[in-house]
Amino acid sequence: QVQLVESGGGLVQAGGSLRLSCAASGSTASINAIGWDRQAPGDQRDLVARSYSAGSATYADSVKGRFTISRDNAKNMVYLQMNSLKPEDTAVYYCKASLRGSGYWGQGTQVTVSS
Repeated sequence: QVQLVESGGGLVQAGGSLRLSCAASGSTASINAIGWDRQAPGDQRDLVARSYSAGSATYADSVKGRFTISRDNAKNMVYLQMNSLKPEDTAVYYCKASLRGSGYWGQGTQVTVSS
């Protein structure tokens, strides 16, 4: 199993930036992919960005060019740099890790972008 703790959410004006952090613990060496999902009120939880153990990354079309995912494997940390934020980016952001066919999420961190 793996435990995930997010931090870095908050309130920001449109056009601003935030950096989310996720600290992973437990069976981190078995993680195949790690990244971020988000869920707005009334919506389903969707992939935002994902970093794979092979070194590649994928992004939702809506965030390409604005968000960047990065990892510090030595510290078991994952980051999401979010630039040019828009009101539609408002959501609870969850760190997600996949290992051994199972998915694990953190408790989430709220990101609110005001217009």
